[in-house]
Amino acid sequence: MRVVDARELSAVSGRPVAIPDPERLVHLQFRRFAGCPVCNLHLRSIVRRHDEIEAAGVREVVVFHSPAEELAEHTPGLPFPVIADPGKLLYVEFGVESAARSLLDPRVWGTLLRVVAVTTWGVLRGRERAPAAKPHGGRLGLPADFLIGRDGRVLAAKYGEHAYDQWSVDEILDVASHAPKPV
Repeated sequence: MRVVDARELSAVSGRPVAIPDPERLVHLQFRRFAGCPVCNLHLRSIVRRHDEIEAAGVREVVVFHSPAEELAEHTPGLPFPVIADPGKLLYVEFGVESAARSLLDPRVWGTLLRVVAVTTWGVLRGRERAPAAKPHGGRLGLPADFLIGRDGRVLAAKYGEHAYDQWSVDEILDVASHAPKPV
């Protein structure tokens, strides 16, 4: 079982983020780029059920491969820390990849159509910012999820096969419910 070395990351907000967290499990999720419509759709589900996730003893931490300046435009109001990793150092460390299948896999096409419609409507109404035309780090990132124990052990992991292949909130809660309890 892999163990994550203790570290302190800096959130886009400027606040420090300890990984592992000595008080809670950490759901470390790797997303794509600032303003990614597919990522935003998923993060909305996390925001809606964030209280449930926290009540289960899980701290959400979200990593993007965009610079902090780009992310800052898209993160106000999010109830969890967002980490900028424009050099993809964490992506490399955790084995999170980019691949053409992120957008070419037929399983993501329905989601892509949905997010284009939702994002276009949000941008036209002035409620959302459009993603960058040429996002830092590219558009072909794959998502990944890790549940990290208080001691730094990776208790569970999921590497996405396409752009919208990640743990749902129900899966996060299920994986956390099977984590060893602190003594």
